[in-house]
Amino acid sequence: MAEQPHPDRAPDAGLFGLDTVTWRLHADPMMWVAGVRALYFQALHPRTLRAVMQNSDFREDAWGRLIRTARFVAATTYAPTEDAEQAAARVRRIHRALGATDPDTGERYGVDEPGLLLWVHCAEISSYLHTVRRSGFRLTDALADRYVTEQRTSARLVGLDPAQVPATVGELDAYFRGMKAELAVGPEAREVDDFLRRPPVPPALRPARAVLWRRVASLAYGSLPPWAHALYGAPAPPPAVVTRRLRSTGRLLRAVPTTVRWQFPPQHILGAVARLGPGARPSPYPRGTGTAILDTSGTARRSDGGDGTRWRTPG
Repeated sequence: MAEQPHPDRAPDAGLFGLDTVTWRLHADPMMWVAGVRALYFQALHPRTLRAVMQNSDFREDAWGRLIRTARFVAATTYAPTEDAEQAAARVRRIHRALGATDPDTGERYGVDEPGLLLWVHCAEISSYLHTVRRSGFRLTDALADRYVTEQRTSARLVGLDPAQVPATVGELDAYFRGMKAELAVGPEAREVDDFLRRPPVPPALRPARAVLWRRVASLAYGSLPPWAHALYGAPAPPPAVVTRRLRSTGRLLRAVPTTVRWQFPPQHILGAVARLGPGARPSPYPRGTGTAILDTSGTARRSDGGDGTRWRTPG
């Protein structure tokens, strides 16, 4: 049974709240595709990827890593403030205790090195915003910037100084341009790529992997910026084709009733609605309006994936 709020105190909406872009965007089902894109993106930074591979069973439990990330994002978005802060504190404690070794130099460094945390943060929020927006969840440029600014709170939760984190889409693109010299695809990144394309599953699930997962991985990879495709050395469909596929997938997933979608782990959205009331249901519409948060009809929207390219969507 959901805890009843004190009659003299408003229910705790958490760190973001119902009127934020984060509240609406993080409930979109395309976040699962975005999470896979983030894994592809993060693997481009050898120092970060080495820290992951030396401190986790990614090769055997990549699914678990994806689920744990989804739970953390959902908890910090929709859980009460105290719960969100406690979840973040647990993550920071784990990171403080872990380190990695550069096999070429022997250097030992911490997993919570600010540069590594910043790369993971930027790869994640750019993937969330880029994938969901490009798949048909339309945001004005101003609202896209607001989302990036809101995510400075998420950066604080993992131990970053919010003032040192990009606050707009333009700053995010500039960060990626400045990082390109540090990026490379080595053997460990190849392992990630191979796993994401052909994850090990029981024999009974191989047909589903061929039909469903291949589409997810292809969409996630295809939505990366062209310079990331060049690093991986594998071509992607033309951007217009990727956009059409993202939009058709978004329409399909959004047609699934929320009463079904929100039953999947981690179920924090259901908890927020139970705590705050039906008005807390995340929606692509601002509260109190019947108007979608659209860009001007037919205008181009800038990618936030670090490539500076633009695409057109009907509308």
